[in-house]
Amino acid sequence: MIPDTLKTRLGKDRPMTSITLRIPVDVVESLKALAPFKGFSGYQGLLKGYISDGLRRDEAEYQSGRTAKLLAELKARGVPDSVLEEAQRAAA
Repeated sequence: MIPDTLKTRLGKDRPMTSITLRIPVDVVESLKALAPFKGFSGYQGLLKGYISDGLRRDEAEYQSGRTAKLLAELKARGVPDSVLEEAQRAAA
């Protein structure tokens, strides 16, 4: 079963926003050099790809990994949601 968040991310008509991100010049140059070899026409697409890969990996770990299991066990033992959320923010 595909999670709803992934189904949403596969949509082509998702709303977008612009952000400003300070990145060292040498990193941008490396992105520009690598982009064609990774199948991207420009460095911005490659950068978005790297962000998406990391985000999917971290979300998968949280949603089905040890973190999610630990949180579920703590919740089952009566730890309040507010405490769990505070601990997650502090650990992030």
